[in-house]
Amino acid sequence: MEINRLQDEIVEEFELFDQWMDKYEYIIDLGKKLQLIDSNFKDEQHLIPGCQSQVWLHAEMEDGRVNFTADSDAVITKGIIALLLRVLSGQKPEEIATSELYFIDRIGLKEHLSPTRSNGLVSMVGQLKIIGKNLSKAH
Repeated sequence: MEINRLQDEIVEEFELFDQWMDKYEYIIDLGKKLQLIDSNFKDEQHLIPGCQSQVWLHAEMEDGRVNFTADSDAVITKGIIALLLRVLSGQKPEEIATSELYFIDRIGLKEHLSPTRSNGLVSMVGQLKIIGKNLSKAH
């Protein structure tokens, strides 16, 4: 499965860093490279509920696959959504809905986030899976 290959790549990349400060810097850099959401979608309807920071997420179906764009007003959060989209964007909706995102635990992300950011991560993953589930029903 493509999703697992992408997760394995992320795990390998994070193994290159010994210190969490270096991992945070890498996450921030990923956020800077994120394909940003169209400003038309930076509205209440596209906000992910449950995040301390504002995170906007938009999904479009193209050739049976879901393409996501996103943005956040916080640099770490922007990097986290960039990681999630790297794995899930371009995948089939049913694969998104049923995927097990093991890379989060393997790189130790959740345990190195504040409780509110960790809750936001859970909200982001949940919203991505809901979109996958809803789009798999629709198509």
